[in-house]
Amino acid sequence: MLKETFFHTYRASVGILLASSMVLSGAQSASTQTTTPAQAASAQPSAPVAKPGPVWQGAQLKRLSRRAELYYEGVWGVGELRVKVAESGEIIRFNYQVMDPSKAISLNDKKFEPELYDAQAGVKLSVPQMEKVGKLRQESTPKAGMTYWMAFSNPTLAVKRGHRVDVVIGSFRANNLVVE
Repeated sequence: MLKETFFHTYRASVGILLASSMVLSGAQSASTQTTTPAQAASAQPSAPVAKPGPVWQGAQLKRLSRRAELYYEGVWGVGELRVKVAESGEIIRFNYQVMDPSKAISLNDKKFEPELYDAQAGVKLSVPQMEKVGKLRQESTPKAGMTYWMAFSNPTLAVKRGHRVDVVIGSFRANNLVVE
């Protein structure tokens, strides 16, 4: 009984919301159409309307779902997973914050080679070995609250902002991260 009442109330609220938005949009379009020919002739051309930015700029797409955040924090001891373009696109940087160092230790393990997969571009990127610096990743013992990073080489610029990528380090796999 309570479920049915809630459902009917919810359905009525949605109907009222939709009807009011249609009335408002109709009133707005009617007010824009009531210009006289003299007004139209004297009106200066308006600036071009800015198109909305790419989909990746939306704050919602940059973030993981709450469920995914809880999974990475609970199972792997990490949070704040981010993938960003750096150095004019030649480097893709993966950042993560350690919440539980005992769970996150495998992400900094030297024996695991990190890989970044981009299905859209059809590429697999790896962490480069620099002659004087070594691997472009942090391999120290993780500490709680610290943010760690690793850099993937993207010499062909195949991975771009807005692409969805997977980062794999041993048995750790972060799926569907949006490149910022």
